[in-house]
Amino acid sequence: MPELPEVEVVRAGLEPAVAGAFIAGVTVSDERALTRHAGGGAHFESALTGRSIEGAARRGKFLWLPLLPTTGEVPVDAIVGHLGMSGQLLLRAPGAPAERHERIRLDIEHPSHGELAVVFADQRTFGSLAIDALIPTPDAAPGGRGTHAAAVPAQVAHIARDPLDPAFSDRAFRAALGRKNSAIKRVLLDQTVLSGVGNIYADEALWAARIHPETPAQTLSTRAANRLLLEVRAVLEKALAEGGTSFDAQYVNVNGQAGYFAHSLNAYGRTGQPCPRCGRPIVRVSFTNRSSHYCPHCQRLAR
Repeated sequence: MPELPEVEVVRAGLEPAVAGAFIAGVTVSDERALTRHAGGGAHFESALTGRSIEGAARRGKFLWLPLLPTTGEVPVDAIVGHLGMSGQLLLRAPGAPAERHERIRLDIEHPSHGELAVVFADQRTFGSLAIDALIPTPDAAPGGRGTHAAAVPAQVAHIARDPLDPAFSDRAFRAALGRKNSAIKRVLLDQTVLSGVGNIYADEALWAARIHPETPAQTLSTRAANRLLLEVRAVLEKALAEGGTSFDAQYVNVNGQAGYFAHSLNAYGRTGQPCPRCGRPIVRVSFTNRSSHYCPHCQRLAR
């Protein structure tokens, strides 16, 4: 599933193309892409046609395109997107042939770039688009990356800020760890504690911080928690710089290009290969419905 770096790459690619664009037409080819939308395909099409997009924002793994209001000055709703396991948001030329697994198409007109198509394609149909109301953020800080408005879509309100968000609270994160006796990897994947981190980057950050994924969160010292947060940020920023992680053609930017952070992985997906730090084999163990990859020598579980 795409994590923060992959979704941020998509957001950054969309922003210059959609900011200030007029939605000339909407085509819903498959209503399974509207599972989080309150209405059906016809409602989605009619509610968006004729509206204009303010920009592109993101919190964690969620994207949203705030819609300029028909009355007033502040956006009150947005197109919310979640890529699920295989969703893609692609920019295409007007009238371009339908993409394989295309579900929804927005035909837009941009004052500088002219006509474009924003295509939502999704092979496994776990992703979705929806129109959702924007609600105030409890801390009065901007809702996420790419917006100055202190608002988030209602569907995203329960999602914590991500570690790269200027409004993310390190102190609150450490306090959350102190309240949880579950494995630290499970906490890193809890999107209500911090968002945007999934299986890949959890494994990478824990490897870099030399912390065993099964370490009870509340046993981490303040120093260890700070080191872990530092490494989470470092791995996310490095992955962002390299366009995210692409293992197959499903994880691409708005132009259909793959990221290349997979070549920089130290633990995830490297079962049996030598640890880049000590040379001993990386191991893979079952973790809920996923897998954990770590070095048993560098990441020892305290007894």
